[in-house]
Amino acid sequence: MTSNPVSIDPETGLPLGDPVSAMPATRPARTVLKGRYVTLTPLNAARHGGGLWEGTHLKDKERLWLYLGEGPFADRVAFDAYLQRKAASEDPLFFAIINAAGEAVGVVTLMRIEPVHRSIEIGNVLFSPALQRTPGGTETIFLLADYAFNDLGFRRLEWKCNSLNEASRRAALRYGFTFEGLFRQHMIVKGRNRDTAWYSMLDTEWHGRRLTLEAWLNPNNFNQDGTQCETLAEIRAKSRR
Repeated sequence: MTSNPVSIDPETGLPLGDPVSAMPATRPARTVLKGRYVTLTPLNAARHGGGLWEGTHLKDKERLWLYLGEGPFADRVAFDAYLQRKAASEDPLFFAIINAAGEAVGVVTLMRIEPVHRSIEIGNVLFSPALQRTPGGTETIFLLADYAFNDLGFRRLEWKCNSLNEASRRAALRYGFTFEGLFRQHMIVKGRNRDTAWYSMLDTEWHGRRLTLEAWLNPNNFNQDGTQCETLAEIRAKSRR
């Protein structure tokens, strides 16, 4: 059974999806998305390479790059060449994640950009240890989702990951994405099978997700030592009551 609205075709009596505006979404641009904790800016290999190298290769690099399509890299020269290629890409469109201290602490993309169908994906998520488990990581996803839905007019936002990547799967649910299923033998990555877990969020869902994320990101939700007062799950549960 489909969860989408349906109409009945008058000629055949068979169900059809309800009409949708043919107005395409706007393609994402190389723009700056500024939040309270982080700023997303177009990836620049020369400007961001040093911070990203230190954050993703000097400690725990095998774990950080394990489920990504490339990396880790043997040396800085290879890493910079990788960043230069990615910075020039239109789809995926790469952003560097800059913390309040001005340091590049991660990378994220908007990808599989389909303006006609108004569908887009957040992918290539690489958070350095300095960004993980911080408000800045959550705000990164908030900024991209708000940009996709409110500024660009997309109606579907996707999140996909290796089915074995439990951290990414937990993150998708925490941010408010809905699990849609498993695509078996979907890809071959670094010579290994990848079954892909598929998640989505719709424009009709974003308003509620946005309010929940904003409430969690509010500085009043954090103690002086930075620990959260309420989890996202607790805030979401309260909003449903």
